[in-house]
Amino acid sequence: MKDLFLMGGPFMSALTILLVITTAWIFYHFIVAYNSKSTDKTVFLRKLGYGRMMGLFSLTTGVLGQMIGFSGMFSIIQANTEQGLEIRPEIVFEGIRATMICTIYGILIYLLSLLLWFIASILIEKKQTKQVSV
Repeated sequence: MKDLFLMGGPFMSALTILLVITTAWIFYHFIVAYNSKSTDKTVFLRKLGYGRMMGLFSLTTGVLGQMIGFSGMFSIIQANTEQGLEIRPEIVFEGIRATMICTIYGILIYLLSLLLWFIASILIEKKQTKQVSV
């Protein structure tokens, strides 16, 4: 796991920070909304939606990390071919695999944020309907 993190490059640290911020944001606003006496569903769901948007930002950051990785890989390939060196397909495939780590991590963070948002919004709506019926 540590090897994948290091192979993913500098964007992996930024994605990990975004993961922590996103989950903390969603958990905090869910706890505040669930423990609130007067639940204003629209305000709380909007704040939870911001957590979902942070997850989307993580996905975008992962794709950006992959594009920058591709750019660096293509620059190295171009420099080596200009020097007359042969580029083996295994090296190119390993570079593509390394660039995909950021994107996969960003996708996982986004999926986690969607799952947390979905569960939290359902629980808040259930609490809202219980308060209205009482």
